[in-house]
Amino acid sequence: GFSARRTLQIAQQLYERHKVITYPRTDSRYLPEDYLSTANHVLSSLVDPTIAPHARKVLQNGWLKPTKRIFNDAKITDHNAIIPTDQVPRNLDEAQTRIFDMVARRFVAVFHPSAQFEVTTRITRVEGEAFKTEGRIIKEPGWLAVYGRQAASEEQNGSLVDIVPGERALTRHVEIIDCQTKPPPRFSEATLLSAMESAGKLVEDEELREAMAARGLGTPATRAAIIEGLVYDEYINREGKELIATSKGISLVTLLRGIGINLLSSPELTGEWEYQLKLMEQGRLERSLFMAKIKDLAREIVHKAKSFESDTVEGSYLTLDARCPKCGARHLREDYRTYHCETCGFRLFKNIASRELSPDEVTALVTDRKVGPLNGFRSKTGKPFAAVLILNEENKPEFEFNNNGSQDRIVIDPQQHPVVGKCQICEGGQVYDTGSAYICENVAKGSCTFKLNKVILQCEIPPEQMRKMLLEGKSDLLKRFISKKGRPFDAWLTLRVGKIGWEFAKRPARRKAQTQK
Repeated sequence: GFSARRTLQIAQQLYERHKVITYPRTDSRYLPEDYLSTANHVLSSLVDPTIAPHARKVLQNGWLKPTKRIFNDAKITDHNAIIPTDQVPRNLDEAQTRIFDMVARRFVAVFHPSAQFEVTTRITRVEGEAFKTEGRIIKEPGWLAVYGRQAASEEQNGSLVDIVPGERALTRHVEIIDCQTKPPPRFSEATLLSAMESAGKLVEDEELREAMAARGLGTPATRAAIIEGLVYDEYINREGKELIATSKGISLVTLLRGIGINLLSSPELTGEWEYQLKLMEQGRLERSLFMAKIKDLAREIVHKAKSFESDTVEGSYLTLDARCPKCGARHLREDYRTYHCETCGFRLFKNIASRELSPDEVTALVTDRKVGPLNGFRSKTGKPFAAVLILNEENKPEFEFNNNGSQDRIVIDPQQHPVVGKCQICEGGQVYDTGSAYICENVAKGSCTFKLNKVILQCEIPPEQMRKMLLEGKSDLLKRFISKKGRPFDAWLTLRVGKIGWEFAKRPARRKAQTQK
């Protein structure tokens, strides 16, 4: 699937460059009441062989009707729903074809009748206990036919085996299955966009909920950018299709609630503003009064943030099953800012160099006195870097790396740093694994320049892969690199005379878009 931002970009191309869909930056789901003839013309103009037959069926069966479910002026504000135009798609790439196909199928499907299912519920009693079995088959596919669904045949799975009245069941096997409830699934970009659109449902106040009913959080033009901003600022991470809150994001929400300005993390703030804007529109609230309330709220937020002096805030915190590195006490407690020992006072700040340590990373650090290499740190100038984090003799965290990567003095200890292979550049030196980088021993002497960070694009290069690159010039397929746009990808790394290169898997040939000559 595409990200929200990418989807909007593709839709904008279809609108501006190819002119095959209407204005895309809208969340409207209705058409104007005078669009009946336009809809008729668009249905007649669709040429895709997998969609056109369904469009013709709509026209032949008289399903195109002025129903309020589709054509409703009262539900339209600035723009109507996204639909195809009468332009025949030409020269669309694969991504554009996929998005256009979604728009076209949805447009055709909405005029189809509802799908009809036959649901059979059977209760079987064994030793006085009731066992329920359900079967469900499609009788009339309706709008599902546009997406390739058909009515079920008798042989198709989903139907129950026929029985005669009074037939007795033969119990062959009884099994007790222990199950657990599952937490709600994580948000994907699609489900988060839906949640933002319907955020007003979470507001308890009826007037505020009504004010947000037509808007939600953000607008169709800004929601994708809001998500991208959260990813860029590292409040959430993309992992496949899932969006996962980072420690930084969770800490921010905890802080807002702890210092009493949790309104910033609630849709009620948007609801309040939308409600007051509606009053202004109706002439029931002066603009100056509205702006005065905004200023008062801003002052209150700044005052609470500045006056908050506590090291911790109320929240749900962890107890780490890790011994204190200073006194050996059994557990470390978490608070808002630190992990600390209640016995000796040892404290380890969660945030180091603009990066928040996860509980697993803290456990590894205090147990092994070393963790990493970790990526995501930022220097005082804002530049990202990766490093190994260690606890020094005073039990304080330090970076194990060479003065932010400078070549001033590199010390390799053969007793601590394992050899991974022979250097490709000087051909006489050994390449050592220093924990944060692979470095030739002759770099310190000034006679070689080979040095390779152990983390490249947030992917750690294991010693066995470095050894393979030094011997064969190419690694195995490495997974979960993260591009500058935050996208995961897989690749082979190549090493030629000390220079890193990339090899990517060949993509399947793109299917040519359907065009009409």
